[in-house]
Amino acid sequence: MLTAAGLQVVDLTGDDAQHALARARSALDGLAALVVVGGDGMAHLGVNAIAGTGVALGIVPAGSGNDLARALQLPIRNPREAVGLIVSGLSRGPRYIDAIASTSPGMSSRVPRWTACVLSAGIDAAVNARANSYRWPAGGGRYVRGVLAELSTFRPYRYRLTIDGHSSVQDATLVALANAPSFGGGMRIAPMARFDDGVMDVVIGDGLSRDQILRLLPTVYAGRHLSHPAVHVHRATQVVIEPAGRPAPPPAFGDGEFLAPLPISATLRPGAVPLLALPEQPGAEESPARH
Repeated sequence: MLTAAGLQVVDLTGDDAQHALARARSALDGLAALVVVGGDGMAHLGVNAIAGTGVALGIVPAGSGNDLARALQLPIRNPREAVGLIVSGLSRGPRYIDAIASTSPGMSSRVPRWTACVLSAGIDAAVNARANSYRWPAGGGRYVRGVLAELSTFRPYRYRLTIDGHSSVQDATLVALANAPSFGGGMRIAPMARFDDGVMDVVIGDGLSRDQILRLLPTVYAGRHLSHPAVHVHRATQVVIEPAGRPAPPPAFGDGEFLAPLPISATLRPGAVPLLALPEQPGAEESPARH
């Protein structure tokens, strides 16, 4: 479809995610855009290839979760319409969205890892690890299955959280840094989060019991969990998450992909990702400053 639209296409498909990422990064010079086809994992790969480089990203959503595409109101499993947006975006110019840059001593590279939707480092991350190992069911069903498995041995984790310079040590069940409203195939962890407001919504769930988590879980799909007295939301630009005792928190995940063991430092970078999408979408800005 891209070729039929008169564009020159270079296939950068790799043998696996790391190979594809390396090929994409090495080819950015001279590209007008990088286009990824798939779900949140492929979108995450694309964001990590182009964030901060000025090269635009096009997404053809074709995965099971599609949280990023859904939040951006991109056409899901409609490649013809998605390609049409990419082609028109190339002539009209991109929409700039924020992204979360994270670093950790446990990362294999000094290059920051980027997250477009949600960075998770609580039971949400432990569940992500389980859900990624499942082949069924599709979409958010894998996440629910992972929750039930993780709760069988769950105890709240002990953290040191530093939010815009203010530190505290606490027991918590959930820690999520949200640049977008949803993750896990449609769980609205931070309904008020926006891609272009220059801050992360930091969602923290206190040390809940297994029964409390089970009662709270269904409310997350509608975003009603925020009214629970044990759930707190802060807005911040920089967050450091560290283990502070036992049980130790799980490794951090971004957009459902493994990032690194804690500690991890996360910074919101405004306008880091030029996206080929409709600039008139709610909350969008046509030309914010690049950073």
